[in-house]
Order: sequence, then C-alpha cells, then structure tokens
Amino acid sequence: MNLMVDNDVTSSAHAAVPTHIYSGDTYYFGGCPNNGNSSECKSPYGGFQGCMRLITIGSKAVDLISVQQNSLGNFSNLQIDLCGIIDRCLPNYCEHGGECTQAWNSFYCNCTNTGYMGATCHYSIYEQSCEAYKHTGNTSGFYYIDSDGSGPLGPFLVYCNMTDTTWTVIQHNNTDLTRVKNANRENPHAVFFKYTATLEQLQATINYAEHCEQELAYHCKKSRLLNKRDGIPLSWWIGRTNETQTYWGGSLPDVQKCACGLEGSCIDSQHYCNCDADRNEWTNDTGFLSYKEHLPVTEIVVTDTDRPNSEAAYKLGPLLCRGDRTFWNSASFNTEASYLHFPTFHGELSADVSFFFKTTASSGMFLENLGIKDFIRIELHSPSEVTFSFDVGNGPFEVTMQSPTPLNDNQWHYVKVERNIKEALLQVDQLPQKTLTAPSDGHIRLQLNSQLFVGGTASRQKGFLGCVRSLQLNGIALDLEERAKITPGVEPGCPGHCSSYGNLCHNGGKCREKYNGFSCDCASSAYTGPFCKKEISAYFGAGTSVVYNFQEYYTLAKNSSSHASSFYADMTLIREVISFTFRTTRTPSLLLYVSSFYKEYLSVILAKNGSLQIRYKLDSHQDPDVFSINFKSMADGLLHHVKINRKEEMLYVEINQNERMQFVLSSGTEFNAIKSLVLGKILESNDIDQDTMKANSQGFIGCLSSVQFNHFAPLKAALHHTSSAPVIVKGRFTASNCGTSTGADSTSSETTHSFADHSGPIDEGEPLANAIRSDSAIIGGVIAVVIFILLCITAIAVRIYKKKSVYKKNEAKGSENEDSAETALKCELSMQNTVNENQKEYFF
Repeated sequence: MNLMVDNDVTSSAHAAVPTHIYSGDTYYFGGCPNNGNSSECKSPYGGFQGCMRLITIGSKAVDLISVQQNSLGNFSNLQIDLCGIIDRCLPNYCEHGGECTQAWNSFYCNCTNTGYMGATCHYSIYEQSCEAYKHTGNTSGFYYIDSDGSGPLGPFLVYCNMTDTTWTVIQHNNTDLTRVKNANRENPHAVFFKYTATLEQLQATINYAEHCEQELAYHCKKSRLLNKRDGIPLSWWIGRTNETQTYWGGSLPDVQKCACGLEGSCIDSQHYCNCDADRNEWTNDTGFLSYKEHLPVTEIVVTDTDRPNSEAAYKLGPLLCRGDRTFWNSASFNTEASYLHFPTFHGELSADVSFFFKTTASSGMFLENLGIKDFIRIELHSPSEVTFSFDVGNGPFEVTMQSPTPLNDNQWHYVKVERNIKEALLQVDQLPQKTLTAPSDGHIRLQLNSQLFVGGTASRQKGFLGCVRSLQLNGIALDLEERAKITPGVEPGCPGHCSSYGNLCHNGGKCREKYNGFSCDCASSAYTGPFCKKEISAYFGAGTSVVYNFQEYYTLAKNSSSHASSFYADMTLIREVISFTFRTTRTPSLLLYVSSFYKEYLSVILAKNGSLQIRYKLDSHQDPDVFSINFKSMADGLLHHVKINRKEEMLYVEINQNERMQFVLSSGTEFNAIKSLVLGKILESNDIDQDTMKANSQGFIGCLSSVQFNHFAPLKAALHHTSSAPVIVKGRFTASNCGTSTGADSTSSETTHSFADHSGPIDEGEPLANAIRSDSAIIGGVIAVVIFILLCITAIAVRIYKKKSVYKKNEAKGSENEDSAETALKCELSMQNTVNENQKEYFF
C-alpha cells in the first residue's frame, strides 16, 4: 500500500511490511452514513466539508452523474456537479490590513501588528491625541497616536510633552542648521522635509489641534529673502497645500514680511526683513509659523548665495501642536425636548460610536439614528444600565451593560459601542466589554436615512439631561459646540471637569477648572509638573543653609514695630505633617530644623550611627523628646522617604512607605510661635540641644527632595525663587534631580523635551559658529577633565614613590610629601563634586 499527495513522489508513503488488503464492495466518501450500522463504517473524525472530483476506484472513474441519478450508489446532503465552497474572505471584511482566514461557516481576522483590535480590526488600540494620553495620567514620552481613530489613517509615533499645556512634537529628517552657498535662480538650493507621518496623518492632527506652530530660522550674510527680481521672491517655502509662501517666521500669510516687518524693528526700515538689508555681516529672520492651513513646511528654496561673501543658513524646527479641540468639545442638554442633529450613518461596513457623558438623571436617550427598518440607539436605561440596540434588517438586537455603581453621579463616564458584520460590542468606563455575536442574515452595510439625533429623538421623548463630550462616529469628531450655539435648549461647553479628573492632581495639588479641561495647581505642593508628581530636588554642599521664614515673620522683619512674641501669640500648631526625601553618606547630619520664638523647636537628624532621630522640644523648661529609628543606617547613599505626622501628643512616622511607627510626646502638645524652617546648616543655633549641635557642625551634605511642612514647600520656594519668597539661601545649593530613584537624569521626566526649544531666538552672531559652540564647550570640558585626572594620578604616583623612599627623605622632601597628599585629596574631592554636579545637572 502506498499513499501519494499531489503526484509528489517524494511525499509518498509505503507500508513497511507487504500486506494483502481485501476490499469490500462498498466505499464511503466524505463520511459515514447515519443509518445506525456502525460496523460497516467507522471514523474518529467528523464528516468532510469541501469538494471532491475525479474519483477513481481500481483505475475506473466513478460516474457521479450516475450517483446523482441513483443508478450507482447513494448519497445524502450532497451537491453533485457543483462545488459550493464560499470564499468568506472575498471581499475581505478585515479592516486596516487585518489578515482574513476562514472556516466553513465563518471568517476570522488576525489583527496582529495592525494597531487595531476587534472582530474585524476596526477599533484603534491607540489614543487619538497627546491630550487624551495626558488625561489618562500619562507623563511625557513617545506615544503612538491615531488621529482619526477607526478611520483609514494608521497610527504614527510622536513625542508628547506633558506640561501644563500638552504639546505634540512631530519630527522631520533635517533639524540641523544647514549652510547654503553658491545658490542662484538657475541652480537653486532646494531641500525637502520628510516627516514621521504622512501628509494625511499630519493634516488630521493639525485640524484637531487648537494651535500648531513651527519655528523657521533664516540666517544670512548678503543673502536676501523678499527683494524681488521680476516680481519673484529670492527665497520661499512650501507647505502641505503645495503652494509657495513668501512670508517668514513670526509673520502672517499674504503680507510678504518677516517678523521684524510686522513689528517695525528691522535693521533697515526700508525693508521688511533683516536679511533684505543685504549687509556683509550675519543677521537673521527667525520666528514661528502658526497658520495651520499652511503647516507643516515641506520644502525650502534659497536662490541668493552666489555673490562674493554671500552665505545663508536655515533651521526648521519640528511641528508642534497643542491641545485637542475634539477631546473637550461638549454640549449641555438642559431640557428633555432638546437635541442636536447631524448627518447620518449610511453605507458603512462597521459603525462605532464613542463619547463621554455626565448626568444626574436616571434615564435618557444618548443617540438615535433611523432608517426605513434599520436603526441604532444608545440610551441610559436606568441609573446603572446602558443599552445599545440596533436592527439591520433581521429584527431588533440589544446589548446591555450593568454598572456596579450608579452612572448618574455627575461624573464623566465613557461609552463605546461598535457594530460590525460579526459582533456587537458595548463598553462603559473601564468595565469589561460586553460582546455578542451579531445576528446572521442582516444587512452587511447600514441602511439609515434619517438624521443622527444626539441627546434626544425626533419624537422629543426620553430626552437626555446632562452633558455629552468628545462624540465621535467612526473616528470623525462631531462639533457639538458649534451646533449647540444655534440650538434652543442646548448650551455649548460643560463645566465640572475637576469632579472627574481631580484625582490626577497628586501630592497636595489642587484641581482648577478651565473652560476646556482642567489644570493642577501645584502652588502648595512640594512637587511640580502637570500633575504635581515631579520631584523638586537640590544638592547641598558643606555649610549650605536654606532658611524659610514663615510669611508673617517675613512681613514683620520688614516692619518690626510690634513685639515678636505678642505678634505670634496665635501662631500655635497642634499638628504638623512633614514629608521629605533625602540621600547622603555623611553622619551626623541635620536634615530639618523648625524654630520658634519661644525657644521651642523640632529637629530631624541622622545620628553618628546613621539612625534617624526626631527631637521635639515643645516646652522650653523641659528636655526634648527624642525618638530614634535605628532599624538600619540611613546614611547609605540610597534614597529614603520620610513622613512625620503629629497630632497633639501622638507622633506617627513612616519610613520608605512601609516602615510605620508610633510615639507619644511628653514635652507638650502645642508648637508655639513658629519662626523659621532650616534645611542644611543652622546659622543661628543658640537654643538647640547637644546632639543637634553635633549634627549641625557640618550641616547636611547630599540630596534633599520634595520637602513639605504643612502647606509650605520651602525647598521649592528656594529653587523657584521670587522677590516675595521668604527664603534665604547661603552656600553651595544647586537644583538637581537627585531625588529620583536613580539619582541621575531620567529621560522619562515629565518635562524632558529635547525636540523643541522655546527659549527664544538664536544669538545673532555667525550661526554656524553658534551651532558648534556648545559642542566645542562640551569637548573642551571633557579635555579639561581628562587633563585634571591625569594630574591627579601623577600627584598620587609621586606621593607613593616618595613614601617608598621614606628612609632617605630629608625635611624638605617631607614637606613635599605633605603638599602632594594635599593635592591628591583636593583632586579626589574635586572629582567627586564634578561627578555629582554632572550627574545631577546635565542631560545629553
């Protein structure tokens, strides 16, 4: 016996031992008959689904027409002389490049590496903007965005700079300062810019943004921009509309000027650009292009650098866009009879709808779209139930999701629905999606012909009372605010974002309402950043002192007409909440000291053995309460978090967010007339105890971060110094990010942004010299450090050599040895300080 497939001899199989096979008189093809006689035909598999032809037995072809006519054999559930296989992947209903495979009755979509999900790869797995990422609590970094959601445009990579304003940064292939010579009309210098996204993707991002800009700097020496020959400018740029533009950075469209021409500040008042003065010295015309319809810049053409001493250089920054007009676009429905209407769904293969809502009503219609028979509805059915119902020609179908908590709590809630040929999907907030298989035999494409009603129905029944925001249909945002402006009973915009997003403000930050969204006010927090999560840290050198005088005392110091003790009679604390982070290797050290006009104080120190000590003296006539926390040495160079909470006589201490201790004070419960808070070294130390005095001998050397005393942030005030800040700083005190977990600059910092620099125009010297100046400084610094290290090694080697000759040295040589040792020590300290400064202050 042998078996061969597709006439492939190499795949044939032969029985190992010759065997005689005696066949019966009946052959079964495709499966065993269901006649109960299982002894004749047995198969562990189900019946074959598919087609067969050219059946041959004993070199004799089987006449299937005779089988059909019942003159040969018999059959059941068979189509003869017809192959009825249906190609369920043609047409391909898998979207966005999804790979279609099929079984006998259905098809499946493989969405791997497409950036989309769902039964037909319809829904994007990425947010549509940096603004959307920010309001899910993300910080600065690289993200994929999908500008049109489930639309045809794919996702692309951008950098999201999450400051108080969210910036989307889109790079191109030439951000360097580029030098141009020998260019003229016959031989122009033309450069094309290729972005990390297609022009269609860029257009969608720009359209949805509140504002976009792109910095264009043109440096020139005897190279003109707008001086015309035959009415044609000498240099120009082209945007995404493929039109020639002759206005330059900082100017407006159609005026053919540079920024200085608008401001009247050009170096030659007869011209509208600095470069048009045609001087034999470097100048520039620099500014931001911000007319969205012309962005981004795709090409720059320069034609005037072929004269003697003529030269130019240009630099185009990345495309910067901020805000998302669609994310906060909202409308408030104030009556049950009010609604908005928009053009309908029609002919779409899939339909997806997403939006946010908030309400205090128990029910209401979110959205309705009708056809002759078909319809789509989304409604709040009860305070905790959302329903999605539709009919595509085969009867009504409904998906319902029950929330474990009420949805009419006046908080923003998210709803997403999708209907496609395979399934219906409903999601509410972050609850698991509810998915049901779509009914068969319905319309493949939607057949809806009425307008889309939002917030109500055509019959004006069951209207929705509340707010709807960021409504999108198949990735297309509907402008609720514009339609609401002309609709009675509906108002544009919805207040109250802090009720839903206030929890994104951390570390004592306060949520502040904005018309479009919210912001976190970090004024009373020891942190900064868009969510008050970025640590504020500083490196303290030996002897450094930071004194924060509490605001009333600062005012009193300016006008000391009254006696301090009477002025502060009401400045009594019965509780304090203190938190800070530190790292050091020095003991003893003073971490924090709070003084009083009544000779009361609080000090937090590291003892000689590295244990943490908290010393409270709340009665000037008693010795201080001393509480030691010595489960391990905390002078180990690692980052340690300390939180101290006093409520009258009870003291609660938390170390590194897991060690918690409780103590009881005996010296009193009131901290009277607080005067100042000191970080580092106490310069006026008349009333402190002996141990605090020892810790204060060298103050604190190391890193302090995120220092908070009740609602005061002394370290933040010292670093973000203003003329009104009650802070006095003495000694070596430098801002750092040593308070991060690594102690080095982190590329994931909320405000780290290496693509765009909004610090102002470049110095008007020769641009190419400016471009390499910073590089030269770095190289020079590296060379200097290397030479210094070599000198240090030489000094140490000299000392070792002289130490070996100790028995031969004279008095003069002994003096030289001491000098060498001093040099080596200074070298070591200098190297340590250099490493600390470089590690904490510079980002490459």
